[in-house]
Amino acid sequence: MRYWLMKSEPESFSIDRLAGLPEQTTSWDGVRNYQARNYMRDDMKDGDMVLFYHSNCDEPGVVGLAKVKGVPYPDFTAFDSSSKYYDPKSDPDNPRWIMVDVQLVRKFSSTVTLKRIKSDDRLKDMMLTQKGSRLSVQPVSEKEYEIVLSMEE
Repeated sequence: MRYWLMKSEPESFSIDRLAGLPEQTTSWDGVRNYQARNYMRDDMKDGDMVLFYHSNCDEPGVVGLAKVKGVPYPDFTAFDSSSKYYDPKSDPDNPRWIMVDVQLVRKFSSTVTLKRIKSDDRLKDMMLTQKGSRLSVQPVSEKEYEIVLSMEE
């Protein structure tokens, strides 16, 4: 099993919205960064655990847990000209963009804030805490995952 941090802006898609969906599951679409895509396409597996992270908000941080359901598959929004994620260069026979399904495991009772994560020396090497690291999908070590879980109040 691997561990991941997946970022979403709560105004676009929040953990509460995930909680309200049937089976609390959704496709994680719209990833348009090649490195993030490669993580999803090449490394994500069914059952991997996800730290669900709210970004670009008043208090960014980890707000809950999800898990990867199934295997990566082509991001159909790339082929939909009415979608904001449409990519006219993406070919259905050789898709450029990938998505995975994620299912809510649980919402945290309080946010493990980015400020708290950055202040913990044990997480100084975590990709999230690195200057300039803005990937919406990033790997997390098992140790980092366990530390973040232990920080939930």
